[in-house]
Amino acid sequence: MSLQCGIVGLPNVGKSTLFNCLSNAKAQAANFPFCTIEPNVGVIVVPDERLTVLGELVHTQKIVPTTVEIVDIAGLVKGASKGEGLGNKFLANIRETDAILHVLRCFDDENVTHVDGSVNPIRDKEIIDYELQIKDLETVDARLTRVQKQAATGDKQAKVLCDLLLRYKEALEQGKAARTVQLLNKDEEKASKELFLLTVKPVLYVCNVDEAAAVKGNKYVEQVREAIREEGADLLVVAAKIESEIAEFETYEEREMFLAELGLKESGVNRLIKAAYKLLNLETFLTAGPLEVHAWTYLKGSKAPQCAGVIHTDFEKGFIRAEVIKYADYVHYGSENAVKEAGKMAVEGKEYLVQDGDIMHFRFAN
Repeated sequence: MSLQCGIVGLPNVGKSTLFNCLSNAKAQAANFPFCTIEPNVGVIVVPDERLTVLGELVHTQKIVPTTVEIVDIAGLVKGASKGEGLGNKFLANIRETDAILHVLRCFDDENVTHVDGSVNPIRDKEIIDYELQIKDLETVDARLTRVQKQAATGDKQAKVLCDLLLRYKEALEQGKAARTVQLLNKDEEKASKELFLLTVKPVLYVCNVDEAAAVKGNKYVEQVREAIREEGADLLVVAAKIESEIAEFETYEEREMFLAELGLKESGVNRLIKAAYKLLNLETFLTAGPLEVHAWTYLKGSKAPQCAGVIHTDFEKGFIRAEVIKYADYVHYGSENAVKEAGKMAVEGKEYLVQDGDIMHFRFAN
């Protein structure tokens, strides 16, 4: 599944450092603006403790985790919507992503230059918000000019689009993102997707802090939390510098010891990957056997035949039924046979909505 999260932010907020930690890719991380020119794409393994547990239960030969794509996009500056700096490239790259990880600098360090000369995450957020909103407003105005004439002739589809564009225009002119506009029906959902607006994409705010704020955050984090209160967006606190140090440890035990010393239960990178996966509206079903335990990605709300198609298109075409075991039941009873004997394996048909963590076996006709 080729859905992508784009890491965005002003220059020198820690985007590339964070990307390196996420993907072990070698995006240049330096103390000057625009050190990332071309977008770097990393295919990131999604941490899932369930795979290890199942692997031990079935004595599997191989574990195959699922992945998510993260794109490190060049830093944006004021005037990007008018082509300033790398604005046009930035906006084109972000348009191709499906969700946004918006990195905000929430730490003081006189040795790391800020493009605007001071640390102010709210100002930084508003700069990017403004540039994306202005670009979306240009898109909306251009479409409205054409669609209003069609709507006036009684064209129903044009009327749906026109009404939606007017609501988007009102929100954007008020300094709000397009995602704050409620879609009323499936026709509007379809029309919205075809507009490819920048601010309609779901967003996660990532507050990059120093070591002292890694556990409880700081005043900057609280400022961001208050600023996004009405957006319905989530916030994650990560110390990118610490994460880069964690990435240098060679063993799992060393990393866990370091995290414990800092008072952290889980690395910020793991939390961020899981959050990005969720932001893309993705979930995981599992297959388990002696040859391999495999995690498979699907869009939340998918039915059993669609998930069967994730493994192979023939599975979806010839779908007969799905045998489903809940992860908790598998762990409780210890084996597939024990689950069956306890009557806890369900047989589901074409309308079954797959749930995250379902362990599935598909029956299909050749």
